Amino acid sequence: MDLRFGDSKPTDEERAAVDALLGPPESSWEGADRSDADLRWARGGREARDRRDQLLPALHALNDRVGWISEGALDYVCRRLTVPPAEAYGVATFYAMFSVRPRPATVLHVCTDLACTAAGASELCAAVEARLGPESGVKVERSPCLGLCERAPACLAIRAGESARPALEDEAVQAEGGSGGAAPGDGKGKGRRGRNTLHATAVCAPATPDRAIAAATAPETAPAETAPETAVPQTGTPALTLLHRIGTVDPTSLDDYRAHGGYTALRRAFALGPAAVIREVTDAGLVGRGGAAFPTGRKWQATAAQPDHPHYLVCNADESEPGTFKDRVLMEGDPYALVEAMTIAAYATGAHQGYLYLRGEYPRALARLTHAIEQARTRGLLGDDVLGQGYAFDIEIRRGAGAYICGEETALFNSIEGHRGEPRSKPPFPVEKGLFGKPTVENNVETLVNVLPILTMGAEAYAAIGTPTSTGPKLFCVSGSVARPGVYELPFGATLGDVLALAGVRDNLRAVLLGGAAGGFVRPDELDIPLTFEGTREAGTTLGSGVVMAFDDTVPLPRLLLRIAEFFRDESCGQCVPCRVGTVRQEEALHRIADRTGAAAADDIALLREVGRAMRDASICGLGQTAWNAVESAIDRLGAYE
Repeated sequence: MDLRFGDSKPTDEERAAVDALLGPPESSWEGADRSDADLRWARGGREARDRRDQLLPALHALNDRVGWISEGALDYVCRRLTVPPAEAYGVATFYAMFSVRPRPATVLHVCTDLACTAAGASELCAAVEARLGPESGVKVERSPCLGLCERAPACLAIRAGESARPALEDEAVQAEGGSGGAAPGDGKGKGRRGRNTLHATAVCAPATPDRAIAAATAPETAPAETAPETAVPQTGTPALTLLHRIGTVDPTSLDDYRAHGGYTALRRAFALGPAAVIREVTDAGLVGRGGAAFPTGRKWQATAAQPDHPHYLVCNADESEPGTFKDRVLMEGDPYALVEAMTIAAYATGAHQGYLYLRGEYPRALARLTHAIEQARTRGLLGDDVLGQGYAFDIEIRRGAGAYICGEETALFNSIEGHRGEPRSKPPFPVEKGLFGKPTVENNVETLVNVLPILTMGAEAYAAIGTPTSTGPKLFCVSGSVARPGVYELPFGATLGDVLALAGVRDNLRAVLLGGAAGGFVRPDELDIPLTFEGTREAGTTLGSGVVMAFDDTVPLPRLLLRIAEFFRDESCGQCVPCRVGTVRQEEALHRIADRTGAAAADDIALLREVGRAMRDASICGLGQTAWNAVESAIDRLGAYE
């Protein structure tokens, strides 16, 4: 039995929001007025089903315009896309940024994850809630990590409505006289669908009660967000490879980007040819920077060799790991570099369409990348004939909506396709059957941006950076109890102590979390750990995505562990039993022992170990497999409950 919405009807505003994205309905089967032809046959069913991937953008369109998704609006989307109502409801309720219940047009998301918790997020949230009552027209929501850890505590205000205009987008558009709009959509793979800009956003970090309330009550007039170069303490250092343009190049100017070496790598890629580009990436020893460390050249080669077409390229910009913000800084401070790197990756693997899956909590990155893609398209660097080489490639941005699990590549594919963001079983692997069932190469932002120096300096010179098995530079996200939090670029092989020395670690260091919530804690006497994939593995921890979060002895460790457990409980997609049940049991046990130590906690610690092993061995994806890591390391390395 399928879900039905009864007699619920969309309002004119909801209908307009959907039609602005999908175009007007063509028949009564899609919601138009009934005609004689509609009484004879159904029209548009197959075409509508081919547009199932527009479900997530349609939900965003409603959320941006109205602030929530009503039954009538969801029913109208289902008619337009021929999606069963139960499936559409399952998608709408999957994402934290959507609501299927009435709520105010303005939502203030206050980050309560690790760095913000240590910086007083709970007190901030309580103060804001006390001053913003129901009559304020603002809903305060406790949010997982907003990717602003270097400026904790942080909050994000979002106001829906036709009159709201996002200042960040206007800033990016005006910088080069852009139009600010795109042509309406024309089907899957074209990369030119219209953008719904009918909402305002304001980022407030570091946040105080007064600043948070000001951002929530008037996000469209809030002061401009801090420039991305403030998150790069090394700005201006000549030896930087990945961050050298941030702070010195106008991120909205394509001419400035090209004057500082932009598109040199793409021209060399065209001179080499696809096979030689893959060989360069392979010889350079580049591995994925998202945590799995899979060889990038092997992934590209496997995709390029597939006889099935079309091939797709997906950039995973959904960095939701607590403590991670390097991709945000790259996208905000050097957006054209990502556009160029995606073009090179697509050329090497035979893809003509790319999707950039971007966190919904990154409004500045959205504005900067949208502008960069439009400018590149206008200047012949994207489109049907890139750089006059007869190669066609275009990029479409897809906004996420608050789901940590969508950082897993197959969950991300499901999200783009209009399904719940749940991981798929493997095999088949994405290089064989990925997005839309076709061969797909997926890389994160940092991995792709590393391709540019490989082609400009050569594989041999790139491989000389770092260690023989972990080559090249690495970005580290340093936050917490340090004097200069931010993104740091060091060659692989630098020690944990080297990174913390640059950031200015404070006195009374209690612990350092490596790899984020899915990583592990190390002690203050373990700062000589080499920050390489093999070095951290030998030390019994993980490098992960490059999170280095320091905590002094003023931060209560049990409270942090409980927050990690709450995070995984909330973010589990619920598809597999070990993760769905295990994350809940882990949180329950940590609640019980929060104020107990020694023998009183022994039984629950034993239970935690048993549950942790079950999740690690039997969960379908990395979320469940790593949900126990940080808790285990805190118990074994730090003696958290002794």
